Amino acid sequence: MKKRSELVFSAVQVPVDAIMIILASLSAFAIRNIPEILSLKPKLYNFPLKVYLTVILMMAPVVILIYAIEGLYNLQVTRKFWHEALKVFSATSIALVVVIVSIFLKREFFSSRFVILAAWVLIVVFVSVGRYLLRKIQKKLLISRGMGVHQVLLIGSNSKIDKIKNIIGNDPSLGYQIVGHVDTGNIREIRQIKKQKGIDEIIICDSTLTDSEQEKLIDYCAINNVSYKFIPTTLQTARFEAGIFSGEPIIEVRNTPLEGWGKILKRAFDIVASIFLIGLFSPLMTLVALLIKIESFFEKKKAGPIIYKNERIGGDGEKFEVLKFRYMKWEMCTDPNTTEGRKAIEYEKKLIKDKSLRHGPLYKIKNDPRKTRVGAFIEKYSIDELPQFFNVLKGEMSLVGPRPHQQREVEKYSEYHRRLLTIKPGVTGMAQVSGRSDLEFEDEYKLDVYYIENWSLWQDIQICLKTVLVLFKRRSN
Repeated sequence: MKKRSELVFSAVQVPVDAIMIILASLSAFAIRNIPEILSLKPKLYNFPLKVYLTVILMMAPVVILIYAIEGLYNLQVTRKFWHEALKVFSATSIALVVVIVSIFLKREFFSSRFVILAAWVLIVVFVSVGRYLLRKIQKKLLISRGMGVHQVLLIGSNSKIDKIKNIIGNDPSLGYQIVGHVDTGNIREIRQIKKQKGIDEIIICDSTLTDSEQEKLIDYCAINNVSYKFIPTTLQTARFEAGIFSGEPIIEVRNTPLEGWGKILKRAFDIVASIFLIGLFSPLMTLVALLIKIESFFEKKKAGPIIYKNERIGGDGEKFEVLKFRYMKWEMCTDPNTTEGRKAIEYEKKLIKDKSLRHGPLYKIKNDPRKTRVGAFIEKYSIDELPQFFNVLKGEMSLVGPRPHQQREVEKYSEYHRRLLTIKPGVTGMAQVSGRSDLEFEDEYKLDVYYIENWSLWQDIQICLKTVLVLFKRRSN
């Protein structure tokens, strides 16, 4: 249920936004008349402030209406500032289009492109700052005076509900206060807690509740104006699709949106992006190839190739050769088909046993002595992985997805880990931008499963942009 203070702040938000829109628009008008600005490009004509102010007062309600349609007045204390600022930018851009169309149809308003664009930028800034300050006030009142705190009852006895309990207890800024924690959904017990302490929300994580018990709980919450929330215990983040089967409601669990047009869209993105990235990084790849060749020239033993092909397991369990710049001494590369390769495998097993920093199917060797000097640098900053753009272009990999693993690593998977093999592996992925190689395998698996179940093209673009920020970030040893 919505607390009274939240409703008050939601109502206050409207005039605050309106004031910020008017101030931003007037600021744009004032900037236009600054002599330094005018010296850049002279004004073609003047229009009086009174006419401009009339237009502002006419358009401000339209902008507020667009904000409302875009959900900017569904005020929540815990909404992240940058997420809200992005929504303000999006909604203001829609309003900008409306303004441009209106002026085109009725040109006697005014036609200053500078004022229109300046007002658009300033409105985004002013409204975002106004909302940030209002949110700060709301959070301060929430923490210091408990204004707007939701009284929550937890139901269930498992690690998930315990985790929720710890999170709420350790972070008062979330806006929750736990008034009770019971193991079962006993209505009599819940009614007693509500009478003594009050309940705004119920959070349930209990797979043992019968249909009858859940129905009674839902009815109780509806009658008493209590929010009913539940945490799935087995389906986790799975996507659901509701339907009707022979007159009965039925829910289908969808493994991934990467089916049909989703798969086609992702492949088209991979082709275009890989061609662009190959062209963009070709000078760097040429330089790295030259450095590897020069270093190889001074090696006393067999130099080896510039590109190292390593067999990995891809989508649907199919094998393919992932391309990487060679960062190890050639005699240390693990090729089971050669005598030296088999010796290298035994040496690697010893290193994994003595120096591996990770547990589970994957390994990470600390201060790996097998690296060359050039190899240590390019591997540290992920430059060795640039040739994988060619794997993407060939269709063996995707730009974004779970990382490809070796056969010996896949053999150590638990059965549920094989979900990672249901889509093509990626050059980068959600796990890589969330912690790179420092994550434990189980945490990496959870992030990859979330990606598989919630794929979208926009999410791929976001992960690619985040990868740019961490691509040359120094790896831990």
